[in-house]
Amino acid sequence: MIQPVENSGTDLPLSELLRGDEVIALVDDDPMIREPLAEFLQESGLAVVEADSAAGLRHLLSQHNVALVLLDIGLPDQSGSELIPEIVVSHADLAIVMLSGVADIHVAIECIRSGAEDYLAKPVKFHEILIVVRRALVKRRLVSDNKQYQEDLEQANFRFQLLHQLSLKINSVYLTTTELDKVLHAILVGITANEGLRFNRAFVALFDDAKDNLRGRLAIGPNCREEAAIIWDEMVEKGIDFLDMVEGLHDCAAHDNSINDIISQLQIPVSDDQHILIRSAMERRSFLVTEGKAEVEVDQDLLNLLTEGNFVVVPLFSPRAALGVIIADNYVTRNPIKKNDITILELFASQVSLAIEHSNLHSEMQDKISELQQVTHELDHNKDLLVEAERYSALGQMAAQMVHILRNPITSIGGVCRILSKKITNEEWSRYLDVMIKETARLEGTLGELFDFVSRAEPQKSVASLFPLIKKTLLLVQPTMIKQNITWEVDLADDQDIMVKMDCRQIRQMFLHIIRNALEAMEQGGHLKVSAQVQGDHIFIRICDTGMGLSDANLSRARDPFFTTKTYGSGMGLAMVDSIVERHDGSFSLNRQEDGMEALVVLPMAG
Repeated sequence: MIQPVENSGTDLPLSELLRGDEVIALVDDDPMIREPLAEFLQESGLAVVEADSAAGLRHLLSQHNVALVLLDIGLPDQSGSELIPEIVVSHADLAIVMLSGVADIHVAIECIRSGAEDYLAKPVKFHEILIVVRRALVKRRLVSDNKQYQEDLEQANFRFQLLHQLSLKINSVYLTTTELDKVLHAILVGITANEGLRFNRAFVALFDDAKDNLRGRLAIGPNCREEAAIIWDEMVEKGIDFLDMVEGLHDCAAHDNSINDIISQLQIPVSDDQHILIRSAMERRSFLVTEGKAEVEVDQDLLNLLTEGNFVVVPLFSPRAALGVIIADNYVTRNPIKKNDITILELFASQVSLAIEHSNLHSEMQDKISELQQVTHELDHNKDLLVEAERYSALGQMAAQMVHILRNPITSIGGVCRILSKKITNEEWSRYLDVMIKETARLEGTLGELFDFVSRAEPQKSVASLFPLIKKTLLLVQPTMIKQNITWEVDLADDQDIMVKMDCRQIRQMFLHIIRNALEAMEQGGHLKVSAQVQGDHIFIRICDTGMGLSDANLSRARDPFFTTKTYGSGMGLAMVDSIVERHDGSFSLNRQEDGMEALVVLPMAG
């Protein structure tokens, strides 16, 4: 922001044409002229110092802040006209008005060409000298204001270009953590650059991922007065312009180890809500600290860490959340921090906030992409599980039917043969009966092995998280639920990590059978709810549906390997569920509810 140009001085009192400790030097070897003129100028409101020689003038220039010299051309030790080039070179902002006892137009032109503002020939009235002095001071003020205005324009142009290129950089790339640090470094350089905000030091502190602490992230600035120019000198030596640095994100070597030590020690818990840095971030307010005091309490540990009592704190925030703060000070130059400095720093802070938010969004997007890729991988991986579940269901039904159909006749044949073998004494017939008894026993064993194959497998247990497994299993049947107009509700606490020692494949298969049976009971639509509750050292998982349910008679037979209904599948599936849960030291039960069925699985938690 460019400050408006002050009053040009044409209507200001003479005394206000001099700034601060500026004075007018009156140099003339004739005390009869010098002394009354000095008294007249002082009565007119001007601060005046006197000298009677060129050497005296040099001494005044070394001791005082001289704004204008009334210089006699005929000094005893050196001509005043010869002093003009020397003064112009060493004091470029100083105005010179020549006094001469000789009205020589050529001398006057030569003096003005050398750098004098005006030329007066003695004798001259004091009020005429005063008019010339005012005119020279006004012109000097205009030149100074114009120079300052030009510097402000160039500085503002640099800031706007820097912010513009930062915006382009932020919006044209995905900011990884490394890229974010480079952008933050570029912004801090802009804050501390002579062409930028001209702060001596700048610090960035951000909230950690858990939002529990405010931690120092990055800093830039010199350690002491002697090292103040190191950063800028390096930029000049390497030929790296600030805008080029932002464009290419050049790294600037960190010369100041102490400032890195400061930022690494900065850590404030969010619970300390009265700390000035936490308040600035949370309340989204800037605070100016002067001599260790501000409109809110300033923590003494912070003052000790910064070893500076004058600094500004500016918040970093996005529409979603508080992000952190920027701290800036003039540790080296001790220049006061003005309101305009804070306003511009807030503008830079907005770019820092944008960069951080952009980086956070990129990180979140990468996490989501990774999560989706993992889910896609799980879906692809579990396609075989669906096929296998169908195969087990069909094989279970076939085995149940075979056992049901074949076991009774074979058992009967074997039993009759054993009875006959006891009653027949004929050895040849006994040999035939023994063959029949042996073969029927072999068939019974084969049927038992077949049943064991489809219903049992040794679990390969390991400690794993239960809830993600349940959620991924539900993903497999979502298309079926949508197709059958079934709504679903999952009540599994995201902040709980329930660990169970289990065979993940078998447990997932077990839940898949229960859920598929529930869906088969809701062919015309309904509602499925999956919930869990910790009781002691066990986890209770309830899968409830609003399907047709089972009668009391069928409920008692639902897990029988030989029992099957259209609603709850072959029965072999639920027998397998019961077997898997049992082998995991848990329990499984079916409970009839007013509007459907509840399958309850209880498993012990690990450790």
